[in-house]
Amino acid sequence: MNAVADAPITFRAAVTADIPAIVTLVESAYRGDVSKQGWTTEADFLEGQRTDPDSVAALIARGYSRILLAERDGELVCCCHIERLQQDGRNIGYFGMFAVDPRLQGGGVGKQVLAEAERIAKVEWNCDEMQMTVITVRETLIAWYERRRYVRTGVLKPFPYGDERFGIPTRDDLQFEVLAKAL
Repeated sequence: MNAVADAPITFRAAVTADIPAIVTLVESAYRGDVSKQGWTTEADFLEGQRTDPDSVAALIARGYSRILLAERDGELVCCCHIERLQQDGRNIGYFGMFAVDPRLQGGGVGKQVLAEAERIAKVEWNCDEMQMTVITVRETLIAWYERRRYVRTGVLKPFPYGDERFGIPTRDDLQFEVLAKAL
């Protein structure tokens, strides 16, 4: 392995100056040929963008919202968005925009970032549950989350067809399912 792959992961919250690197990482993990180097690609059923600078900036600016960055020797290798939501009088963590450099997928970086996101939600924001939405055709990804004690809730949400901010679908059967985990 190279020195960067052997270096420990460090975490920090994203700032505005990180936006271009975040967008590049997210796009590389989900869209286009580069994403096919990893196993989390959506390129087989979604084209177009996965995120954009304005959307990332809005997440950074929002209260009880954080884009968590994972770096090795100063190099961005993974990111995710976490947010504290209120639901039925409870604090619920929301996890999304999870992206691992395709060259590093399967090497444990994602597990570390998910664990840190869960820690922030539980310890810093007093959340008792983490939720996320995953496209239902992503069975391999759903299985990865299930191995980390997330459960399928059966709550389905429609895919935002016609809103190119979320990509351009190449099939008409896309929908999201809410996954949840007690913290």
